[in-house]
Amino acid sequence: MIASPQELSEAFATTRRTTVRTPLIESAPLARATGAARAFVKAENLQTAGSFKIRGATWRLTRLSEDERRAGVVAYSSGNFAQGLAAAGQAQGVPVTIVMPVDAPESKRRATEVLGARIVLSHHGDRPREEAASALAREIAAEEGLVLLHPFDDPAIVAGQAGAALEALEQLAEQEARVDLVACPVGGGGLVGGVSLAFHDADPSVRLFAVEPEGYDGMGQSLAAGERRRVASGRVTICDALQATEPGAAPFAAARLAGVTGLSVTDGEVRSAMRFAFERLKLVLEPSGAVGLAAALAGRLPVEGENLLVFVTGGNVAFESFAAVLGQQD
Repeated sequence: MIASPQELSEAFATTRRTTVRTPLIESAPLARATGAARAFVKAENLQTAGSFKIRGATWRLTRLSEDERRAGVVAYSSGNFAQGLAAAGQAQGVPVTIVMPVDAPESKRRATEVLGARIVLSHHGDRPREEAASALAREIAAEEGLVLLHPFDDPAIVAGQAGAALEALEQLAEQEARVDLVACPVGGGGLVGGVSLAFHDADPSVRLFAVEPEGYDGMGQSLAAGERRRVASGRVTICDALQATEPGAAPFAAARLAGVTGLSVTDGEVRSAMRFAFERLKLVLEPSGAVGLAAALAGRLPVEGENLLVFVTGGNVAFESFAAVLGQQD
């Protein structure tokens, strides 16, 4: 279930041929704001399809048999994995069906359709929307003979997402730098699973933090308990892509092995981080992509005098939504 360093390297060697080498930005303003000695930002919001998700999707599709590639795949997503998988499928000639919650951002739905995916909307009522979408995706897979892909609970997805960390490690080495702390956004955990494995293999002394929105801190609660836990707050959050109710088994195993610590942030702290990213880093982030930055700026990380790396992970937000979120008051 836990990918080996060799598997991570193989996945990265394959996916880097078709993904963007996103910038690693050293930010003096972020260092001053947080008390860090040096602060780096890995700008995965500038990745193809607007987030890191294409890394794992690309690697997972390469694992399909020829029959499976012809039949196509189905997955559920509120937007970013949808776009990443659609882009990877378009590049590799694999038909993609996405089940998307009916209340997912329209801009993400349109962007996924532009990339050639078929969209099926799910209606969740009082159920957690990710659970309703997942159930419908399973039904479609069974009825149509499609390969069912999970957006985060898949060892191959975790291995593919590790490319973001392996790339950052390359870039740090090029700058003759190292980091002491890493902060990473978490929904179901695919990215933090890969990131934690890559950094743990490279330097076990690096402290790793999984950052989630308040009320959806399933990974944090699970890590504290030593076993997977489900959250059921039902609260509203602006972090629409981070509403998984339970971390995936594969990401949780990876994060636990690497000694990851869980943290949560408020919507207000996320808004402040989005504003900081826009004004000081010149980056447009969606709320879900800014939670790691929010934790750093809110003083949730023990970063004083240390070298910090923050993954900012998604920029798929319409202008109107971006402006509205920044204009909200707590």
